[in-house]
Amino acid sequence: MTDATPPLSPRKTPRQARSKATVHAILEAAARILETQGVDAVTTNAVADRAGVSVGSLYQYFPSKEAIFAELIRQMRSEMRDDIFRAIDFVADKSLEFAMARLVRAVIHHHVHRALRADALEHLEAQLPPDPDSMAMARQTRTRLALFLAQHDVPTPDQAAGDILHLIIGIAHPALHGGETEFDALARRIDPAVLGYLGANVTYS
Repeated sequence: MTDATPPLSPRKTPRQARSKATVHAILEAAARILETQGVDAVTTNAVADRAGVSVGSLYQYFPSKEAIFAELIRQMRSEMRDDIFRAIDFVADKSLEFAMARLVRAVIHHHVHRALRADALEHLEAQLPPDPDSMAMARQTRTRLALFLAQHDVPTPDQAAGDILHLIIGIAHPALHGGETEFDALARRIDPAVLGYLGANVTYS
């Protein structure tokens, strides 16, 4: 990235079906190049060419390639938030042990889905300026999990929510991107770590 702070916000939000399709094509083109050729191959010209649009059309929506990266990161964070929300909704009346098992599997599923894309975007996120929207989604995820933990009388639920998410991701991410393919076995390794952190009494199977 350059020393100057790149513009990360889209120039405008697509409203009509045609403009939404254009933005989708641009984002998918950028993601495919990123996955197959690496970050250095992602240029506005290359993205426009692969998306089948003019560079001028691309610039109508994105002022820089960094803005495209930022939007892809927002999508990734939104998908992870929604995966975790669905898991928490599903376990609303379940035991803490069952709930944490579902949470572990939701996070693993998120990281397995489009793994190369997620890996590249997480590296890019560390290089870009902090994005308020992505940070807000991370806070929403943590807050939702903290509310669930509080219902189970977990002490300092907000801190516990952050620690649990970091613990799951910290084990799952390097394992998956190191070639792990036995996803259920990976989940079973993470389950006791999470429950151990919470002080739960877990029975191994």
